[in-house]
Amino acid sequence: MEKYEIETLLAQAGNHSPEDPYGTVATPIYLSSTFRHGKLSDVDHFDYEKQYAYSRMANPTRKVLEQTLALLEEGTKGFALSSGMAAIELVFSLFKSGDEVISTNDLYGGTFRYFDHLSEHYNLNFTQWDGKNNNELVKKITAKTVALWIETPSNPTMKKTDIAEISALVHGINPDIKVIVDNTFYTPIYQKPLALGADIVVHSATKYLSGHNDLLGGAVICKGTKIAESLTFNFNTTGAVLDPFDSWLLLRSLKTLPLRMRQHTENAQAIVKFLQNSSAVSKVLYPGEGGMISFYLKDKSKLALFFDNLKIISFAESLGGIESLVTLPAKQTHHDMPIEQREKLGITDNLLRLSTGLENSKDLIDELKNALK
Repeated sequence: MEKYEIETLLAQAGNHSPEDPYGTVATPIYLSSTFRHGKLSDVDHFDYEKQYAYSRMANPTRKVLEQTLALLEEGTKGFALSSGMAAIELVFSLFKSGDEVISTNDLYGGTFRYFDHLSEHYNLNFTQWDGKNNNELVKKITAKTVALWIETPSNPTMKKTDIAEISALVHGINPDIKVIVDNTFYTPIYQKPLALGADIVVHSATKYLSGHNDLLGGAVICKGTKIAESLTFNFNTTGAVLDPFDSWLLLRSLKTLPLRMRQHTENAQAIVKFLQNSSAVSKVLYPGEGGMISFYLKDKSKLALFFDNLKIISFAESLGGIESLVTLPAKQTHHDMPIEQREKLGITDNLLRLSTGLENSKDLIDELKNALK
């Protein structure tokens, strides 16, 4: 596809696709697990990028989605996986025992849990960095450093890291260090890490890319043919692929991503103004765009009453969907993190994370006003 604005690119995703021989406007769902070969000689010169044999290796529906993801993030190649954690696992298949990885210190709890698992069982060494102090980052880089993992804005304290500045700094020290960015919160609507100098982008596609709280998915998009070739081999070998139906659902959802993100942002900004003026709230954390807000209740003893008074907003994990959700990270998403580390990061028992949905902002504010009484 030519270089179009993101709204046009997504609205047209799958239309005019060479993967479909019938001229369909909407991408079909190819549910077949296997595909017929032609002549015996075809197998001797099989090209998995152009032909199909088995859906773990390639599927026409998933391929259209993956091509769209690559265009969306301005990358070389995209991969659609069965969950966000499967996406993270694919990225870490690039590394080996003894390698060192630096990560920002405020991450999704599942990412922390996986990093601890890799450290304990696979001898991958992790150090943490605050995402701000460049001098400290430089000190942490050694000859064994293979990657820098950044989540920005961070989950759940909404810290932002300058991707362009950090990518230039790290690659200036060692161009082989992979700068990897979890772009789940901002999506390519507000941030394109590969265009800013990163090497790999990861999404929990369950969240904003899907946006309807009805599928699990993950996405990895990389820059450069060498990384693409390594990820392709590992992806085909391990097989945590997104199935054809969910690939179709995710592709359909992406078509409304720009519209949804604008409304998420508009609603969130209105709610932030309300929360900042609420006597029941001591502090509001908001990165400026997107639908994610975290805030601290002044009186922790009122938590149960707050949840009991919710009628529209659901007390549930996950984020990025049409329906508004509120989470208590210390008890839910970040429960496995040691309490000392949680509290040092500000993930205390009175911190709430709100995923602002697409309901009318007045109704959401009225609900929060009542719940915070």
